[in-house]
Amino acid sequence: MQHTSLIPVFALLALTTACGGAASGSQTAREREREQLEEVPAARAPVAAQASDRAQDSRRTAIVVASQRVAPAVVSVNVLRRERVVPRTLWEEMMLPPGAERETAGLGSGFIITAEGLVITNEHVVRAASEVVVTLPDGREFDADVVGSDEVNDLALLRIRLPRGEPALPVAPLGNSDGLMIGEWVIAIGNPFGFLLSNPEPSVSAGVVSAVGRNILGGDGQRSYSLDMIQTDASINPGNSGGALVNALGEVIGVNSSILSNSGGSEGLGFAIPINRARRIALDLADDGQYRRAWIGAEVEPVRAEGPRRLAEVRISVIAPGSPAERAGLRTGMRVVGIGRQRVRTPLDWQAGLLNAAYGEPLEVRVMENGRERAVRVQPGDLPSVNAERIQALRDFQLVTLTPAIRAERGLTNEQGALIVGLSDAARGLGLQEGDLVLQINRLRITSAESAAQALQQLGGRSVVMYFERGGRVGSTQFVIGG
Repeated sequence: MQHTSLIPVFALLALTTACGGAASGSQTAREREREQLEEVPAARAPVAAQASDRAQDSRRTAIVVASQRVAPAVVSVNVLRRERVVPRTLWEEMMLPPGAERETAGLGSGFIITAEGLVITNEHVVRAASEVVVTLPDGREFDADVVGSDEVNDLALLRIRLPRGEPALPVAPLGNSDGLMIGEWVIAIGNPFGFLLSNPEPSVSAGVVSAVGRNILGGDGQRSYSLDMIQTDASINPGNSGGALVNALGEVIGVNSSILSNSGGSEGLGFAIPINRARRIALDLADDGQYRRAWIGAEVEPVRAEGPRRLAEVRISVIAPGSPAERAGLRTGMRVVGIGRQRVRTPLDWQAGLLNAAYGEPLEVRVMENGRERAVRVQPGDLPSVNAERIQALRDFQLVTLTPAIRAERGLTNEQGALIVGLSDAARGLGLQEGDLVLQINRLRITSAESAAQALQQLGGRSVVMYFERGGRVGSTQFVIGG
């Protein structure tokens, strides 16, 4: 009995020892796990370290290097603008005072092109801005002034108010947009959604050049098309406007401008202004705040063909009297096959060629005559509206009388009126723009800049309804002239 009674005791002792051993072993395993988790990767075996170095090198692609080269010079552009409050209901129309305004905020991107603080951005980003603030990726903020802008090309030049003693500004290297290859890598750098992202560093998206020389129909109601654009599938989102499109060498080759989208976000159809055009415009704006657009005084029209062919040819439809085109020997009815480096298949190709022409430099127009192609050299001149006599109306309007040459220059449908060539901030708040053609003030038909100025002067202290042409349509605005 004693012998058999010892068996359970020994079994109990063995079980107790086993449990104690398992608990001790479990504790050791946890310690080993902790040591492995705390181990620094560089402390691993030399072979593993070498493999890690090779992998690290492979991560540093051309896109990474290009981003690091340009991103420090890409900035956020934040603006305040005053806008006229348009009544939406009869109640608001009764309650809002005449000329009521509100302050709204806007945002976009830009990039620094000189160490002294010149910044390229889109014109629509800073349009009618009363205050502009530029934020660098390192968090520095500066007030900025609009040096000048060009609405047709959707480009604006800013100058940062750089305090004395401030560290040097980073500069984005500019490349060459001629000869871009379809399919080559590009990256879009900008600040999508502004301050919804809390840090000031720009965002980077990668893609390829999808197409070049794109002419885009449509627009925002203020510009009917964009011409000779770079198309990319790199994501361009709200707030990216004015940012940099960069090649694999880390050079800016375009200014991000617009997207085609049903949702409002990127769908792989983004467009950028070629940097060669942007550089030329920036140089003009830096001189005196004005961009001198090349004008030759010729318009073209499509000649439709019968059957399935969409377009047979493009021919000259209008030659402005006394224009550079007339002096060079261009005539109505001539078929146009090229302008500058641009092949002409549609009227938009013609407009793109004019857009890329430089004031003061000869422009080659290639035409077909008697079955043979020949080149005509045209010396572009100033826009007729630039040289026309300007009439000051009140303190808010600069007007010129519409002439046949100005009508051809601007593509206007009406034959009489006063073209607005300058506006005060208050007049901009009424919804008016440079390039609007004043047709009627109250019940008075406007035939010249002088008649418009006289009508406005006589209506001091009274309500005014002004009718104007814009983009081939007639609009109106209502305001009160101070007594």
